[in-house]
Amino acid sequence: MTPDESALSIAEDVRHGRRSAVEVLESYLAVIDATEKEIHAFNLVTRDRALATAQDVDAKISRGIEPGPLAGVPIAYNDNLCTWGVETTCSSRMLEGWKPPYNATVVDRMSAAGAVMIGKTNLDEFAMGSSTENSAFGPTRNPVDVSRVPGGSSGGSAAAVAAGFAPLALGSDTGGSIRQPAALCGVVGVKPTYGLVSRFGLIAFASSFDQIGPFANNVADAAVALEVLAGQDIADSTCIPSPEPTLLAEINRGVEGLRIGIVRELLDGSDEDVALRVHQAAEALVAAGAFVDEVSVPAVEYGLTAYYLIAPAEASSNLARYDGVRYGLRRRGSNVEEMNMLSRRHGFGDEVIARIMLGTFALSAGYYDAYYGKAQKIRSLIRRDFDIVYANHDLLLSPTSPSVAFKFGERSDPMSMYRSDVCTIPSNLVGDASMSVPFGNGSHNMPVGVQIMAPALGEALMFRAAAVLELAEPVEEVHD
Repeated sequence: MTPDESALSIAEDVRHGRRSAVEVLESYLAVIDATEKEIHAFNLVTRDRALATAQDVDAKISRGIEPGPLAGVPIAYNDNLCTWGVETTCSSRMLEGWKPPYNATVVDRMSAAGAVMIGKTNLDEFAMGSSTENSAFGPTRNPVDVSRVPGGSSGGSAAAVAAGFAPLALGSDTGGSIRQPAALCGVVGVKPTYGLVSRFGLIAFASSFDQIGPFANNVADAAVALEVLAGQDIADSTCIPSPEPTLLAEINRGVEGLRIGIVRELLDGSDEDVALRVHQAAEALVAAGAFVDEVSVPAVEYGLTAYYLIAPAEASSNLARYDGVRYGLRRRGSNVEEMNMLSRRHGFGDEVIARIMLGTFALSAGYYDAYYGKAQKIRSLIRRDFDIVYANHDLLLSPTSPSVAFKFGERSDPMSMYRSDVCTIPSNLVGDASMSVPFGNGSHNMPVGVQIMAPALGEALMFRAAAVLELAEPVEEVHD
């Protein structure tokens, strides 16, 4: 076993008896035991449950039963995905100790495919953050350089894959929370088209943005993971009634003849080392036969502003359910109002409280039209500008993050932290597909991610471009 071992190769070995699922699991648990204390990717390692699942996979194979495309592959789940009987906290004191009575749909689909849950990963509390510094249970560290953040909010899942704790992980992406940590940790991260993957069992942050997607060491593994995850779910009314995507069989078709645009507005605000890698990625795509030019999507300049009005507004509504009465943390008070206040003050961290307050203000009487309403209009403008560009382009290219991973505590100013997601937020605002692919290193020898964007349900073309970049070598190293 190597830190970047392919999930597909593991499944093939297990299916054909070259290794057992139990042997695979034990090898990954050994890596976790050796280095997890330094990284803190997990809130919980589900050792006993994983062993029982791995034994079940081996038993199926011994009886000649098809074990699924991910037979025996260890997988880590973001701790905002419900897991039956297993603590699901959202990295918040509010939900500490809570064990859901059901699984998220994506958990059931991965289990049906033969995957083995190895643990629940750390994240920014309720997925609100860009560095995994906001967890109630302590930060996760970047496996490439433990003095630096892994990104967020799904930093634990990105770190788990980068550290070799699991070949696959799932995270949630509301404004870049899969793609940005994938870029900072040097792994593949995918945000599918809104509605392609069921959100049932995902603890909501901002419901019109939230999507679940995979982290992987390579493009092929991410493709098969998304094939397993995708598909309509009657438990989620926002699921798109569309055919399940065919990705793995298509990824090696190349990009010859495809029209790809580099988004000027997203490139201009990025650090030089990151911009260099994007240009080199464009050159690699040209060498593979694609036509690449620079395009403008003017309204994305307002994306950050719109997002930080709409998303907190939705969060303030979604998090109103944590009132100290029905479930979650409860603090005693002299009356119901005081109990609500104390429970929420002690249950939520500062970043969550700040966003709830911002969202409540944006929705309040007298400010709705001035703030929330205008933000929704900007969202429509961004959708219009993307549609105009996609009329003449198959895919778009940009940095995933405007910089490489930064050091802990380096971005104490909220605005500097929020700008970490400036390149990823537009895809969430419009609901389109996008993914981050590692493409060389930048300053401080830290990974750089290149973002590939596609129109809704354009995952097949997106993965083809990602496969080309995966095989390409950056032509010039970046020096500090």
